[in-house]
Amino acid sequence: MSETKNEITPFWRFSLHYYQQPGVSDACIALQDGCGVDVNLLLFLVWLADNGQSLTPDEVRTLDDKVKSWRELTIMPIRDVRRKLKGAPTLVEPARQETFRDSVKAVELAAERLQQEALYAFTRSGPLGRRAEPAQAARANLASLESALGAAFPKKSVDVLMRAFDGVAHGRFAAA
Repeated sequence: MSETKNEITPFWRFSLHYYQQPGVSDACIALQDGCGVDVNLLLFLVWLADNGQSLTPDEVRTLDDKVKSWRELTIMPIRDVRRKLKGAPTLVEPARQETFRDSVKAVELAAERLQQEALYAFTRSGPLGRRAEPAQAARANLASLESALGAAFPKKSVDVLMRAFDGVAHGRFAAA
């Protein structure tokens, strides 16, 4: 069954809740800008961990390959435009430019939501990874992402993500 545009997936609900936890947005942006992390993929891995699913670096690479074209075609260029518009001196009056930037930000969010919906739909093809206790799965999934990207994540960012993860109600956002 396909979702209508008004339905909210458990993954989207989880992402909104988790991203609002103290320090999570800053940690995600730091990993995005410093290590090339796709924040939607990171959120997906944390959501899978919340449901007790642990993935290997190869499985994470496969997921990253699946979302790479969408990310590069839409999210990254839109984000780049949004960031360049912030406070840039142009002919357009600053308040109107900021209103336009807000519109670009809304389009960026819509592109991210489409990516999340595609990742969620991918879970419908069968279980991903292996079963594990949620906190163990979260650490493993972050380590698998780090390995898949060949990056070294700052300990501070990982600690913030894990503290926030420990504070969420595990299984509350299950893939019903």
